[in-house]
Amino acid sequence: MFTSHDGLCSIGELAERAGVTVKTVRFYSDRGLLPQASRTAGGHRRYGPEALGRIRLIRSLRALDLPLPEVRRVLDEEDAAGGVLEGAVAGQLREVGSRLTALRWRQAALRLVQECPPGERAARLRLVGAVAGPPSTAPLVRFWRSWLPPRMPSRSTAAFLDVAVPQPPDDPAPAQVLAFARLHALTTGPCPGAAQPQPEAHTAVGARGAAVLYAGLAEAYQLAGVELRRNRKPCPGEALDGFVAAYASAYGTRDGSGFRRRLAGQLAADPRLDRYWELVAEVITPPGGRPEPTPGTAHDWLLAALRAQTATSAA
Repeated sequence: MFTSHDGLCSIGELAERAGVTVKTVRFYSDRGLLPQASRTAGGHRRYGPEALGRIRLIRSLRALDLPLPEVRRVLDEEDAAGGVLEGAVAGQLREVGSRLTALRWRQAALRLVQECPPGERAARLRLVGAVAGPPSTAPLVRFWRSWLPPRMPSRSTAAFLDVAVPQPPDDPAPAQVLAFARLHALTTGPCPGAAQPQPEAHTAVGARGAAVLYAGLAEAYQLAGVELRRNRKPCPGEALDGFVAAYASAYGTRDGSGFRRRLAGQLAADPRLDRYWELVAEVITPPGGRPEPTPGTAHDWLLAALRAQTATSAA
């Protein structure tokens, strides 16, 4: 309680009690955050005893880096522990998390440049400097959208992109930053040839057939991933049968030895996609960790199994 006869205090006394400057109190007042109780005949501001607690609350909110509009919303709410404060704090937590991720990416990129041989630093700096931190996956999405069949159903496209586009780690090692930078350069650089080649399978099945194809391939890749984790060599089995069945369903034909031979000849290797999946594995694998199967490694395993099987049957 203030000691004046009317229980109010001047701006100077309030500032002293609150441990802030007069300028700060005036700023809060002018922004409508700190209502004044009255003014003297000379126009001097007078504040009630509740102003001291309000200043302390404002300073606490500002210490959390809440912007003034959010501070105003919290103050306008009768219960400061209500939904407005909760939402404001949650928003700040998200923003701080984004800043920390950006700083971790910057730190890993700097270590990457610092630790490489002096003669490679300029090139390495240009490579990682082209990628923001944390990086955007938009170039990777555009790469795949230009590769996938035109007019493929949006749900099928979204399901494929969820698997094909790796999410950058929040706390990357320098090697992961390098892999993502190389992935960015690969997907934004010019494609060899006049235009990005479309797989023959896309031309043969059309947009809706491609949706059927990719749904079947997703199941086959999961089964092949199990075999890869077991370190099994490419071989016939459920995974290969599902792989072939996906193409047979999309083509509207039956599985058989003749179809398998034709399919093995149609599925040509694509060095650019092979490199893409190699880099994806490096991005998603922490240092010292065991590489997880990707759709690319699963496809290579299945294609090798198909070619080995057709070669044996031909012999």
